[in-house]
Amino acid sequence: MRRYSKERGVAAVEMAFLLMPLIFIVFGITEFGRAFYQYNTIVKATRDAARYLSAQQAGTKDAVASCLVRYGNYSACLANPSYTGPLLAPGLDTATITVCDWPRCADHNAQGTAPVVNLVSVTVSNYQFVSLVPFVTADMATITFDDIRTTMKANL
Repeated sequence: MRRYSKERGVAAVEMAFLLMPLIFIVFGITEFGRAFYQYNTIVKATRDAARYLSAQQAGTKDAVASCLVRYGNYSACLANPSYTGPLLAPGLDTATITVCDWPRCADHNAQGTAPVVNLVSVTVSNYQFVSLVPFVTADMATITFDDIRTTMKANL
């Protein structure tokens, strides 16, 4: 009188079919969240460095600003601009960080005369997101962010 004896284990097979796509979706969502978090961290770091530079004399504190972008540790970077500690974002290299103000920047200095307002810019270029699970998120394993730039008014 067992009518359902042929359907034994159907739930386990269905679960096996659905488990792999669900795992890919979950890892994809977490990696997208990590990429978004790293982008926002770098935006905040460039903003903090530009805010710091806006209160300094032009061209005097570039090493401190670069340190602020890489490490985000205000007191340690002020005490030692060559500070090394945990990076805010993995792979954030000094070669990707550009600090620009009127005396040294070609696009600000196009006219050759002193500007009415001095602007400082802190830019992170070609930052590449590194995925923790590249086999699941193959497209996200090679994301390179556009230039992340913050520009503020500074002292002359």
